[in-house]
Amino acid sequence: MALLRSYTVAAVDEGMRMDALCAERGLYASRSAAARACDEGRVLVKGQPVSKKHQARSGDVVVYEVEEEPADTPLSGQPIPLDIRYDDDDVIVLSKQAGLVCHPAVDHADGTLVNALIHRFGANNLCSVQGDRDRLGIVHRLDRDTSGLMLAAKNDEAGSKLMEAIRLRSVDRHYLALVHGIIARDTGMIDAPIARSWDMRTRMAVRDTPQARDALTTFNVLERFRAESGDDGYTLIDCKLFTGRTHQIRVHMEFAGHPLVGEPVYRAHAPKSPAADLGLERQFLHSYKLGFGHPSTGEPLVFVDSLPEDLAAVLGGLAGRSAGRTEAGVSVLGETDDVS
Repeated sequence: MALLRSYTVAAVDEGMRMDALCAERGLYASRSAAARACDEGRVLVKGQPVSKKHQARSGDVVVYEVEEEPADTPLSGQPIPLDIRYDDDDVIVLSKQAGLVCHPAVDHADGTLVNALIHRFGANNLCSVQGDRDRLGIVHRLDRDTSGLMLAAKNDEAGSKLMEAIRLRSVDRHYLALVHGIIARDTGMIDAPIARSWDMRTRMAVRDTPQARDALTTFNVLERFRAESGDDGYTLIDCKLFTGRTHQIRVHMEFAGHPLVGEPVYRAHAPKSPAADLGLERQFLHSYKLGFGHPSTGEPLVFVDSLPEDLAAVLGGLAGRSAGRTEAGVSVLGETDDVS
């Protein structure tokens, strides 16, 4: 649960950047955590979110949002299954199963990917570039119910280089998504900034606000499926991330009027009939392709991951409604209906 706390800026704090002040005065555990909170709109002055570069003024009251602390138990390894696709002295590539949270938080203190990585590799063999002890190995994240390929790092040098590559948009990240409705054009781009929703702090939203961060998603249509009673048809797309904002694809596709099938939160424009979600209990979103330069050697590495059983079964059930695969669809999925 999120808690609101306050801090009154002292005279000695005058002119400090907000992220530095928040870290040095103990509002957040580290400067990176403070910067992240500012970027997410969780630090306010005079009722308005402020950027991490905001200069503090004596007497201002800083209201900041923190998560309620979980029980202070040592972070330990747990024997959680991991599907490792690549592993060397620097890098780990894995396929994360749906339902696995990436790192501990107030509502899931353990049973996370971090616990699994510690059990498999040891805490001393994982990077700590995220600045928090509960994010060992993590350089980017997937939502709990998003499955597929993701990166982890074994040392800080590799972790820093991978995070910089992601920031510079040189990591090639592709997702398979099934969305509601028929997308007419074969390609599309959504360039819309994302920030915390103004009325619901657990949601992200496309917003025109100084605290919003740029977010860019492109997509290619792979296959379209005809509408039937209770739904408005479906489109299978290949989404490419150029930025990595929280819930980015989920937010962008809702904004575009085509929310993900099975999406539990970002459902504007989704058909009202529960049957339209095709029995899915999570969003149809799978990280299926990941390409990057090795942080030590520069060698280009590319990985492709097939759909898990639940998503493949949904596509199989729609096969009879297919209006045909696009050229991009044939390239990704092949000529047949085999998507497993």
